[in-house]
Amino acid sequence: MKKVFVKNINNYERFRTGISSVETRGATEASLMLVTGPAGFGKSQTVDQWAISNGAAYLRAKVEWTPRYFMTELAETLKLDSRGRAKDVFGRIAGVLGSQQIPLVIDEVEHCLRDGAQVLEAIRDLSDLTEVIVILVGMDQVQAKIARHAQISSRIAKVVEFYPASLDDVGEFCKQLSEVTIAPDLVTEIHRQSGGRVREIMNAIATVEQTAKRNGNTDAKLQDMSGMVLTHDWQARRPRVVAQQKGNR
Repeated sequence: MKKVFVKNINNYERFRTGISSVETRGATEASLMLVTGPAGFGKSQTVDQWAISNGAAYLRAKVEWTPRYFMTELAETLKLDSRGRAKDVFGRIAGVLGSQQIPLVIDEVEHCLRDGAQVLEAIRDLSDLTEVIVILVGMDQVQAKIARHAQISSRIAKVVEFYPASLDDVGEFCKQLSEVTIAPDLVTEIHRQSGGRVREIMNAIATVEQTAKRNGNTDAKLQDMSGMVLTHDWQARRPRVVAQQKGNR
């Protein structure tokens, strides 16, 4: 399978529009953007790619994070000295973020809400001081949890929700990622089985590609996968099998 980033067209456009909204905000302190949605819809991949393209500092929050632990990781990401008093580390971080206007991305932001959201408060302090864009990424329930902290939620300029990939999106994934040509009927089946979850789409493409290559084919149709496992239902713990196709050879 090809190693390229494929934009989930509808979600990517919402994300890009959200970034523009934060960049043109009226209140300078409202520099936070929240990206939410169920697991598997491509949030992390999209935001990670944006971070790479825009020179942002990207951190994946951890359950064990404290404000100091967070600042230590951020300082190390920025290649700064993480030793000394928390106040001094904060100052070094703020100086670099503010002077260079480096955006900040915090994935799995749910882990920042423990102990009265102390870590998220530290992130808010940084955004208030530097006015850099901060992108918070979390599951769909995180918005309601953040809303309990008015001093933080009031600084969220935009909320972008990610949705399942459309049939056209799945077609693009198949076209750009697969090393074999995947027929429209099989694209439709991948879309149906995956429910538009990017992880499952990619796993299905890999399965189709491996099957086609094993059979010496450069293309794959729905009939070629008849009776075979295409994806897995991890919640029900059972494979999803392509229905037997008439005329299967």
